[in-house]
Amino acid sequence: MADATTPPNGPDAPPPAGALAVIDPLDIVDELRDSYLTYAQSVIISRALPDVRDGLKPSQRRILVAMNDLGLGPSTSTSKCAGIIGETMKRYHPHGDASIYDSLVRMAQDWNLRYRLVHGQGNFGSIAGLPPAAHRYTEARLTTAASELLEDLERDTVDFIDNYDGKYREPLVLPGKFPNLLVNGSDGIAVGMATHIPPHNLREVCTALTKLIDEPDATLADLFQIIPGPDFPTGGQIMGRQGIVDAYSRGAGKITLRARADIVEEGRGKTPVIVIREVPFQVTRNALTEEINQLVKDERIANVRGIRDESSARNGEPVRLVIELTNKGDPHLILNQLYQYSKLQKTVSIIMLALVDGRPRELTLKEMLQKFLEHRVHVIRRRTEFLLREAKRRGHILEGQLIAIADIENVIKICRTSPNRTEAKTRLQGLAVPSSLMQRAIGEAAFDALQRELGTVSEYRMTEAQAEAVVRLQLGQLAALESDEILKEYLQLRDLIRGYETLLSDDANVRAVIRDDLEKMAAKYGDARRTEITDGDGDVDMEDLIVDEPNVVTITHEGFVKRMPLTEYRVQGRGGKGVQGGLRDNDFVEHFFVASTKAYLLCFANTGQMYWLKVYRIPQAARTNAGRSIANVLSLKPEEKITSIVPVREFSEGYQLLMTTRQGTVKKTDLMAYSNVRNGGIIGITLDEGDELINVALTKPGDEIILSTQKGMAIRFRESNARPMGRTARGVKGIKLGKDDALVGMVVADPDGVLLTVCENGYGKRTPFGANTPMPEGATDSDDDNATEPEVVEPETESTDSENENDPSNMRYRLQRRGGKGVKDVKVTAKNGKVIGITSVRDGDEIMLITKDGMVTRSRVDAIRIVGRNTQGVKVMNLSDGDRIVSVAKVAQDNVGDAGEVKE
Repeated sequence: MADATTPPNGPDAPPPAGALAVIDPLDIVDELRDSYLTYAQSVIISRALPDVRDGLKPSQRRILVAMNDLGLGPSTSTSKCAGIIGETMKRYHPHGDASIYDSLVRMAQDWNLRYRLVHGQGNFGSIAGLPPAAHRYTEARLTTAASELLEDLERDTVDFIDNYDGKYREPLVLPGKFPNLLVNGSDGIAVGMATHIPPHNLREVCTALTKLIDEPDATLADLFQIIPGPDFPTGGQIMGRQGIVDAYSRGAGKITLRARADIVEEGRGKTPVIVIREVPFQVTRNALTEEINQLVKDERIANVRGIRDESSARNGEPVRLVIELTNKGDPHLILNQLYQYSKLQKTVSIIMLALVDGRPRELTLKEMLQKFLEHRVHVIRRRTEFLLREAKRRGHILEGQLIAIADIENVIKICRTSPNRTEAKTRLQGLAVPSSLMQRAIGEAAFDALQRELGTVSEYRMTEAQAEAVVRLQLGQLAALESDEILKEYLQLRDLIRGYETLLSDDANVRAVIRDDLEKMAAKYGDARRTEITDGDGDVDMEDLIVDEPNVVTITHEGFVKRMPLTEYRVQGRGGKGVQGGLRDNDFVEHFFVASTKAYLLCFANTGQMYWLKVYRIPQAARTNAGRSIANVLSLKPEEKITSIVPVREFSEGYQLLMTTRQGTVKKTDLMAYSNVRNGGIIGITLDEGDELINVALTKPGDEIILSTQKGMAIRFRESNARPMGRTARGVKGIKLGKDDALVGMVVADPDGVLLTVCENGYGKRTPFGANTPMPEGATDSDDDNATEPEVVEPETESTDSENENDPSNMRYRLQRRGGKGVKDVKVTAKNGKVIGITSVRDGDEIMLITKDGMVTRSRVDAIRIVGRNTQGVKVMNLSDGDRIVSVAKVAQDNVGDAGEVKE
């Protein structure tokens, strides 16, 4: 008996009329699972997560493409946002105008994006939290940064797919000339996952990419030195580096972001106020104000009189919140409470999640940079292949025109006698032009290019495409001048084709193009970092990520510093002089030394302030790179200039720092006094008004010091004559200066060297340091007014220096006590002028002389005579009228031994 549910004509037969349809059973669990997964995949891929290649979500990408379709480039006028939304909905994104406008507005807000992609005209909201105006009132166009993302879109650089209704085509991803995902960041919540990628500094990211191109095996530690952390458009301070390290190394981490706030004294006797000049990223000014008011109202924060909003974009301060305190209020305590209870300090989660090949994946910093480079390699290759195809297509047409030019009479005859265009094309394809005629007609250069392309043949014939182009030629294009233009264009095309083929032959060439693009992007859009990264509780020691290895550090006279691995010098081979590259005009290397990556550089400014600089924090660069200004590395104040740099591997007993000032003061302090590293630097020496620090040297027991003045006096004394003093002391008298005299330099006496003295009118001399003479019996140190001991002054006598430069007493600097007048170092006259500097040199050394008018001379010290002290010296530089020497410096030599030590 047949089953009641089985149709009488078999299971596949349609049910009879009037019968109930058969419904297959369905498992509700399986159906819900399949439907939910389909929905989740759609949200992940088509809505919430950015693509790792261009850093855009689909809605953002479609808005930019629609604006590009409308021709709203950076140089055009703005257009109504309502029209942009309509075009986006019509062509690419049929999900409602509200979501499109929200995305458009966010791309125009400079407090949300580090580098805006949309230039808005009208009310696009504010950092205070005010909403934007309706889209019918606002206008927009693309920024130059957005145009860089869209560049080469029409050159088949990326894949296109059908839009939602199949009427248009949209790109799967943008070519993206810069890594927008890292530079502008992204936020998105999908099903079961989320992405929170913070913004970064474009210059730092481009530099890191360049590093990765040059050194594909660069480690995360290398990249950390270039990209220290996120750089938010609203500035702020990141407290500690542990969260950054976690995010960059594992793809996820948490950081503490704090707004900048200052405690300000408004006037004498007035209660200090707290001034908030920034808000954390994605925190609005009004919301923060309301939150603080509520905390005061709830008495969670006491002794606050009120908060007033003095923010004004016109005054350059989009955020300025002033918190007034009562007389009992402790501003430091209240500020810490604000950090603890309000959004003045917030925790920011970093989740480096993006779509890679259509799948969500958490990435490390290096992986994210590598994915962008892979994308750019793909884009550059496709662009070059497109340009090569177009060039070959155009070249093929031009080859047909060259054939026509070679036998123009027959071509014209064929066209005139043919009954129609089709017949003319057929007859032109049958026209054979002898190679000898081609060579005479188009010239040797074009003929050689034609042979390289088509081969050596006895005759040339047109293809169908070439014949079609020839019959379409206008009569005026057959003129001699136009023929020359065709020849010129053909030769240029051949050069372009060879260039494209060379580019495609090696990935290294492609990466060189990417490197050049990145350098241009960094130069064009790069700006200073806005977010400061400070050490905080739980901070990871960055030195744990640094390999302890010797580096060569060079500092130029103009203040450019860089470091290089010692291996660069070994690779160049021993015995050679090497190549000095990357220096700017009239600049030269003044300091050259080998130091461990974990060593300190003690940097002393003319104001007496001292800064620490770890060697590994100096930007690493190639020999051909000029380096980076040390003022930027140290963040010096405008009035400060580095005058001395002392490398220190470790702070150990037995070493002293000896300092000299313009007014003749010297101060010796134990090196250990400078071992307490602070971010803002410390006082290296306290200076009197009008004085400045001119030199600092690391000395040890037994060293002897020579000081020299403008008027040609010099004094030599043992370093032990200067008693050790505290770090902030003013020091003691090093040399007694005459009227209108000033100290110009200090050197540590070198038994194997000589003292070079240079005067402003172009004269100089070398004088041996000479044998040491014992101190006078009973002589004691002489201290200045800041010392506690009374000053003991030895009676001064007139100089008995001989006029004979070969007199033995005139060929040395006798040892004296500190604080005296010294002896004549050089006879200062109107002819040679004042002394401008001294330095200790040896045979083979070179010096640089720099004049007031910017003239620079480099010369060997061997050419300068060795003469006595009390002489005028010899001519070392010819000067123009009114010019004078203002600076002398010894050129640092690249004296690196086989084992990596610096040769003496």
